Amino acid sequence: MARWLKHGAVASAVADQERKVREVVEATLADIDRRGDAAVRDLSVKFDAWDRDDYRLSQAEIDECLNKLSKQDITDIEFAQQQVRNFARIQREALRDVEVETLPGIMLGHKNVPVQAAGCYVPGGKYPLLASAHMSVITAKVAGVPRVVTCAPPYKGKLAPAIVAAQHLAGADEIYALGGIQAVGAMALGTASIAPVDMLVGPGNAFVAEAKRQLFGRVGIDLFAGPTETLVIADDSVDGELCATDLLGQAEHGPDSPAILLTTSEKLARDTLAEIERLLTILPTAEIAAKSWAVFGQVIVADSEEEMVQIADEIASEHVQVMTRDPDYFLANMTNYGALFLGPRTNVAYGDKVIGTNHTLPTKRAARYTGGLWVGKFLKTCTYQKVLTDEASAMIGRYCSRLCDLEGFSGHGEQANIRVRRYGGDNIAYAGRAEGRS
Repeated sequence: MARWLKHGAVASAVADQERKVREVVEATLADIDRRGDAAVRDLSVKFDAWDRDDYRLSQAEIDECLNKLSKQDITDIEFAQQQVRNFARIQREALRDVEVETLPGIMLGHKNVPVQAAGCYVPGGKYPLLASAHMSVITAKVAGVPRVVTCAPPYKGKLAPAIVAAQHLAGADEIYALGGIQAVGAMALGTASIAPVDMLVGPGNAFVAEAKRQLFGRVGIDLFAGPTETLVIADDSVDGELCATDLLGQAEHGPDSPAILLTTSEKLARDTLAEIERLLTILPTAEIAAKSWAVFGQVIVADSEEEMVQIADEIASEHVQVMTRDPDYFLANMTNYGALFLGPRTNVAYGDKVIGTNHTLPTKRAARYTGGLWVGKFLKTCTYQKVLTDEASAMIGRYCSRLCDLEGFSGHGEQANIRVRRYGGDNIAYAGRAEGRS
């Protein structure tokens, strides 16, 4: 039986905060839908102290941002983007169009068709998260999306050169200096100056995530996302310092980012708690990480690896760092996770920044039913059919007619009957009745 050495926030407190966010977002999106660019400008001034005649960046502004970065900065961004692009291409190559003759004269197939316009949100108000540009823009472009729009907020009242460079180098077609609800609302709903997109992707704060949720249906979205989550699964083959580092490394995302240790070793659990307290005295982002850990951090001691798998699948965390003697056991047996990081040599930061897998991942237990962002999210698998011979049309038509008769769909049935008469020579009013059906 598992034991909790530390509990996280109660569900009722989380639900109350979500309700408040939901109400703010609903009113804000309605304002953007009604007033367009004027609402976007008012919101940008209010929340980011950021006012421009045109929020789209010019080529001169993009070039200026590129020139502010060192050669090493550009090299590092390009290296990370190449890893993301390479893995995305491998994934795209695994998705093939198909066409097959399933019965004589009947061809069925599907095509993987990219969406025509994607809006990518790149968070940057708190930290300049340029990696989010790699993950969304590159993945969309590899999928074949012809128009990719990006929005990123100003950073401390100015354009963030690294974020702008990342968006440009990734291949964004339009780059806007906008953040928050006003950014995703403008991309999804459209304004006089921003043409609407077909799909919204990318992480963001609670307000951005809720805006995407409310806009879903008017546009597609990648997934429902909440605050960053991390679950560290460990046994006594590793030490408390490593576990504490990996927990706080994700808790610094924000004051509502859950970080959980799940272990079979009570000694490791207590060592990790002590190391967290020590690291919080020296970590530059300790102010944020400490709040997150205090409210949302958990430490769970399980009796076995089997119980850890059961608990981990129930948690269904966004990031799962496995540091045990046999991490592949969890790869073979876990089913609910956004991404796995197997063994002490890797960690969530590698996935977040550079290794090549996508860092936009499901949160709030959505890993029970979806994976993260990948090229397939930008593709519509669209089916088609061709009937090549008269005999095939009449044959399939007779089946269709009788089945429509069972359902009482006479109009559907007549679509089949006319083809049975024309292509099969059956002089019948209704194919089902011709075989004795009433």
